[in-house]
Amino acid sequence: MSTDLTSPRFMSDVIWKNRIFTGEWTPGSGTTEVKEPATGDTLGCIGMASQGQIAESAAQAGRAQSEWRALPYDARAAVLRRAASIAEENLMEIVDWLVRESGSTRLKATFEAQVSIKALHEASALPSRSAGEVLPSQDGRLSLARRRPLGVIGVISPFNFPLYLAMRAVAPALALGNAVILKPDPRTAVCGGVSIARIFELAGLPAGVLHVLPGDGAAGAALVADPNVAMIQFTGSTPAGRKVGEAAGRHLKKVSLELGGKNALIVLDDADLDLAVANAAWGTYLHQGQICMATGKILVQRPIYDRFIEKLRQKALGLKVGNPMDDSVNLGPLINAAQRDHVAKVVEAACSAGATLEVGGKYSGLFFEPTVLSGVDENNPAFNEEIFGPVAIVVPFDSEDEAVRLANSTEYGLSAAVISADTGRALTLGERLKTGLLHINDQTVNDEAINPFGGVGASGNGTSVGGPANWEEFTQWQWLTIKSEAPLYQL
Repeated sequence: MSTDLTSPRFMSDVIWKNRIFTGEWTPGSGTTEVKEPATGDTLGCIGMASQGQIAESAAQAGRAQSEWRALPYDARAAVLRRAASIAEENLMEIVDWLVRESGSTRLKATFEAQVSIKALHEASALPSRSAGEVLPSQDGRLSLARRRPLGVIGVISPFNFPLYLAMRAVAPALALGNAVILKPDPRTAVCGGVSIARIFELAGLPAGVLHVLPGDGAAGAALVADPNVAMIQFTGSTPAGRKVGEAAGRHLKKVSLELGGKNALIVLDDADLDLAVANAAWGTYLHQGQICMATGKILVQRPIYDRFIEKLRQKALGLKVGNPMDDSVNLGPLINAAQRDHVAKVVEAACSAGATLEVGGKYSGLFFEPTVLSGVDENNPAFNEEIFGPVAIVVPFDSEDEAVRLANSTEYGLSAAVISADTGRALTLGERLKTGLLHINDQTVNDEAINPFGGVGASGNGTSVGGPANWEEFTQWQWLTIKSEAPLYQL
């Protein structure tokens, strides 16, 4: 990738430098530097939105939404199809920004860009689907239940999968006739915000229907509280999600919360050991473990536990850590020093509580070594806490009942997986797990854009985004009845 970020390219900072997007590129009330985690280099300077600009955008989006929803369904679908084509045409530039700004390896960044394009294609089919159903009623009356757009939807997206975790909400919300205000994480506001603004700007989305407003916590609070915003879709940490949910409840807004996880991968004693280790390493170390679905604890049946530990240790030793601009790198940097220090603190606390550090545990700059901890019991901090770093927690179990208890011993309930040579055995065990996502003979990190995605417990509020869930999430029911003439009611 060229380091010249001022050339007239799809995401050139000539367009977005010091600016926010309100249908046009306008100066932000403040600015923040765009940093490359791997090098510390400054890649540009993005505009930041104030609380006042949030309010102005919400009012403007409300006005624009009325005209957008009134367009013929095929006109809205055409914008989504053009958006997908524009993203495909600029795929490599988007991938390069994901690598540099979010610290993604090229493998992860390419997948993220491609699944985001898939989300656009899937969303383009929503406007032409049935919007409701005919209900039974009395003779002479037509009774309909139909789905209607909510209005203005606020999307607050995180740093770890910045493009996809925004696009999976933005695209279907727009397709179904809503306007959207996207507040991307300022740490990844170019790959997770500017890219989306540019895609829809070039696709011909009417001005004012989409706003991209990076901002701080006060800006996020203003978005949640604004009376012109009907719904909040939030993806992020559980502590932040609790605050968003509480605020949305006070303002009687619909809210979708996709939060953290402490996801269990259960490896039964009949599993192919090499396949199990490959799955465990992928689920634990992909994107340095900075994924809500990351494998947070690996439960291994005791007869194969020691061999599993050794093979995973060797696997970790063979993974290359470094600048993800090097395509041979397996793990890039953590997003910032605060996250690195959190990971280091959990590893230190785990060892102090009796865990064995099999490999790793050290860091240089923001680069944290792939780490394996054994001897972790239920009272160990590493067993319960979401680490969001490249740390494998390996726990032995004897019976399947014990595996279920250990897997369910958490407030979270996002993703779980079971590996066994006996599919029926794995599925029977899996049915007992408290989780929103369940994968048999796979690891915990999976998403395809066509599936409903959501967790239970502290992993969310029981809502889902994606696939068949999008109609339910980004619209609301209206009951409509029609009679040929009004009846004469008499009291």
